[in-house]
Amino acid sequence: MSITDITAPAAALTAHNFHSGATPIWCPGCGDYGVLSALEHALAKHGRPPHEVVMVSGIGCSSRLPAYTSCYGFHGVHGRALPFASGVKLARPDLEVIAVGGDGDGYSIGGNHFIHACRRNIDMLYLVMDNRVYGMTKGQPSPTTEADWDSDIAPGGLGLRPFNPISLALAAGANFVARGFAGRSEELANLIVEGIRWPGFAFIEVLSPCMAFRSEAFGWKESVHPTSLSIVDDRAAAQAATLADEGYSLGLLFKDHRPSLPRQTAPLASLAEVEAQFWVCCPARHQG
Repeated sequence: MSITDITAPAAALTAHNFHSGATPIWCPGCGDYGVLSALEHALAKHGRPPHEVVMVSGIGCSSRLPAYTSCYGFHGVHGRALPFASGVKLARPDLEVIAVGGDGDGYSIGGNHFIHACRRNIDMLYLVMDNRVYGMTKGQPSPTTEADWDSDIAPGGLGLRPFNPISLALAAGANFVARGFAGRSEELANLIVEGIRWPGFAFIEVLSPCMAFRSEAFGWKESVHPTSLSIVDDRAAAQAATLADEGYSLGLLFKDHRPSLPRQTAPLASLAEVEAQFWVCCPARHQG
């Protein structure tokens, strides 16, 4: 599918409209450059202006991404991108909310939040740039690192079975599950547009090589291939297919029509009423 297959809305936006002007400080060859380019093109195709889009991240190389776009952005605490993004979306359902991060931030420190974000199925997109290593802190194994990956910091490998984020997202209830590759930016842009527009929690796993600490990841471009899955509604079948997959299938893997968390369009209480419920002392001061 070409990026031109996505129907463009009336707004005449280009990828340039989403540049912040800041120069990324990622290492040469980092896959995150391709993800940033894909995201900018996807947002232009989607057609909502930068001031209607909120980018949220935690900590890590990939979590720098909000600073490189002209959208509203929040660079927060390690592993806490999804709780903040959920709050933004629930408070302002009119905004487009996109959470971004890496495998260490999203699957280790933020692993519990990932599970429950899938379960709540709030209408937003989560983009994880997975390089299978902690790149910013000099190459420790991450939750998706292979058990036998040998490095100076973990000679012979950790011997731990790697995390399967696609399988977990399916089990936890995500409505849209896909995998992209940073080296195929145009295909990734199409996936991002489709994920943004699909109701509920959309999760896209992006294979994004780290050339500084996992140079062998350069070979991923020879391993990736289009998926033969693209299963709709049958979550059990998607789970079985995912567990049989080798982890390099690209494209839409699963989408479901499970209703997303209902939007609350009007507050149930005023701010003063909420504050009053939390007063535990000094009632005279409160009344005065």
